[in-house]
Order: sequence, then structure tokens, then C-alpha cells
Amino acid sequence: SDGRRERCSPRSITRSPPIGGIQSGAAQPSVEKQAAVSRLIQIYSLRGHQIADLDPLGLEKRPMPAVMRLDQMGLGDADLDTAFYVGNFAGQTDVRMTLRELMGVLKRVYAGTVGADYAHLSRGRERRWIRERLERGMLSDPWSDDDRRHILRQLTAAEGIERYLHTRYVGQKRFSLEGGDSLVPLLDDLIQQGGAGGIQEIVLGMAHRGRINVLVNILGKAPQALFSEFEGVYDPARVKGSGDVKYHMGFSSDIRTPGGNVHVVLAFNPSHLEIVNPVVEGSVRARQERRGDVDGTAILPVLLHGDAAFAGQGVVAETLQLSQTRGFRTGGTLHIVCNNQVGFTISDPRDARSTAYCSDIARMIEAPVFHVNGDDPEAVVFVTRLALDYRQTFHKDVVIDLVCYRRHGHNEADEPGATQPLMYQAIRKHPTTRQIYARKLMERGVLDAPE
Repeated sequence: SDGRRERCSPRSITRSPPIGGIQSGAAQPSVEKQAAVSRLIQIYSLRGHQIADLDPLGLEKRPMPAVMRLDQMGLGDADLDTAFYVGNFAGQTDVRMTLRELMGVLKRVYAGTVGADYAHLSRGRERRWIRERLERGMLSDPWSDDDRRHILRQLTAAEGIERYLHTRYVGQKRFSLEGGDSLVPLLDDLIQQGGAGGIQEIVLGMAHRGRINVLVNILGKAPQALFSEFEGVYDPARVKGSGDVKYHMGFSSDIRTPGGNVHVVLAFNPSHLEIVNPVVEGSVRARQERRGDVDGTAILPVLLHGDAAFAGQGVVAETLQLSQTRGFRTGGTLHIVCNNQVGFTISDPRDARSTAYCSDIARMIEAPVFHVNGDDPEAVVFVTRLALDYRQTFHKDVVIDLVCYRRHGHNEADEPGATQPLMYQAIRKHPTTRQIYARKLMERGVLDAPE
């Protein structure tokens, strides 16, 4: 019809600034080429995570799957300036753009520092929900200068406490967060956004890695109390057991948020890393029943895992398997994997598991996984909000795979270069997350060096 020809005309096309438009003289596609472009979009949306830039150290080689190459779809350089219909994109309808523009958008959304792993979800509604919000968020700039300064302050706090402990208590085990510093702005934003959305309590379970940093910078534990523990000064009325309790101890506090105070509880945890998982779920279920929180929107369980422990310990699978049962469900758990890319002292993750990702165990319950580069704190905060919204909307488990590294080895008392020599050559040359982000903000003009 004439109306259809008008809609297909390049002169009639309007686009939002983030996506862009096409040139008025662009060539028109054939039916076969148009079908190939549609397949390209589908493949990138479901498999783009396989080529995403996830490793902060740049050591992981991620070859392009053959199915994602243009020539495998009958497309080539001659088609780059041809305008194609790309369907609904980022909440817009009837979108058209050139293949060159489309490739840039697809790489930015699906193969940048975020890798959305959700092809295993059987419900189309959930896949469409994730895709729309991912596209909308990755193609916009939701951060104000104040937001960026706040993220930098969180990174500075995370790095500052670790550097102080490393200097003052040389050789003492603390299982530092260094290399995974973005966990602090992640948890801070999770609590603030959760509180604004009606969450009243958060029960947090985690092992050793980063625990001291979370206690001080998220839960507000007094640094003086922490230093006393490092110096072996304990109150015998409160503490029983060995002198390593500083990274086993629990804590609780009320944190102010835009929606009111959120009560945050960090569960006690022994050395058997993941055994805290069912303890947290049981605590949350009891709290929900006491409050009458039937769908779990007011009380949120959050579990922090190590990469090797998440993939390798059976209690993880057991806990996941109970997540949707009537007697044990808690409305969905937010899992955060602090992915150091090694397990204890293993030299290569391929020798620790048989799956591509440490998070693949979560596929069995159709939990979406958001892989994210830990050196991009804005991307980390973005996927945190996306994961929280998914949990609150669908009341299912969701996983954030925070890909990072350990700057000082397993526990600061070992020499990691003995078991990971190539990795630690790269780490010693690699700037911290705070340094990378501060430089990025200076380049954008958000702040200057003295600030």
C-alpha cells in the first residue's frame, strides 16, 4: 500500500539520538538481506555475552562464534550502508538503521562490559522484559555528575580501608576485596534502590572475600572495633573461638534510604563457605512469615559467592533447587558472584569446572545471569538495578557475575605469583578500579585532579 511505502522511505524515518538515523541516500535491502539482519539481532541478543568485554585484565581470549559473523549470514561490507528494518528497539517501534549503525548498537548493548545471559529462560515475557530494559539502559546515560561522584566516593572508601590494613597489619589474613572494589558501590546502590522500592529488610550471606570491607563501608562497623580485632583485643563476653573471627562475624544495622530505614543483617559464617546459603534463606522465610510478606517484596535475601565455590559446592545447587518450592520459597534471591577467575590457587578456571561460566549452575532454575566487568562501576550499578527490578517483578532468583580479580592472592599470606604467574604479572601493572574510574571522570570533565 502507499502507506507502507511511505513508512519504508528513508526520508520519513525519525530516531532518538542514542540510536541514530540513516542517510537519505541509503540503499534499500533485499528480502534475504532483511531476514539475515533479523537473525543477526536475535543472535546478538541471546549470545552477545560470549564475546563481551568482561575480563578487567584482558587475559581471557574470547573468539567470535562463527554464527555471529556477518559472512555466515550472507552479509558483508557492501551492506554496511544499507538501511534495514530492525523492529522494536529500546522501547521504540518501527526502527530502521544502517547495518553499520546496527553493529555498533548491538556491540554496545550486548557485547560491551555487560553480558546478559538469558537465552535459557523458557518464558518469552521474561526474555522480552530483560531485552527491552537492557537496550533502553545501555543506549541511554542515566547517571548525573553527582551519581558519578558518589560512585567514586564508594570506590575510594573501598580502596582506602584495604590500603590502610595492608600497610598497618602486614601479612595478616583479611581476604581483601582489592580487585573487586565495585562490590561496595553495588551493595550501596542495592540497599538504596531497594529501600526506595519498598524493601524493609535485607539478609546478606557471604564468605570471607571482602567481608571486612562490607562491614565497615556498607554496614557502618566502627573502624576502631575492626582494628582492635586485628590487634587481638576481643571482649571475651562476646567472642568465643579462634582469633580469625574478624572475617566470620555477623553484624546488623539500620541504613537510611529514600524509602525509610532498611534493616540489613550480615549472617555469621564459618569457614565452610556456602553453608550460609540455607541459613539466610531460612532466616528470610521466617521474617517474611512473621511480617505477612507473602510474595517476598519487603524482605530480600542476598547471597555473595566466590566463583569456584558457586560452581563447585553442592549446597549451592541444593539451595537453588528449593527456591521455587512452596515450603521454602522467599520470592527470589539476588546472587552476587565475586568472580576472581581463580579458585584458591588453581592456575586456570578450565581445570576447576566443566562449564563456560562459574554461574552456569543457575541455569537449571532458569535464573538470568548478568555478567559484568568489575572495572566498569557504572555498568555494575546498572546491572544491579536491573537484577533487583527483575527479582521484584518476577519473584525469581537472579545472578550478577561480577568479573574481577584478587590483587593480593588468596589471603595476603601467600605468594600468588607462584601459582598464577601470568595473571599476577598483569595485575601488578593494572591500575585499580578507583584509578581507572577517576581518570574517566576527569576526561569527561566531571571533576578535576584536586577534587
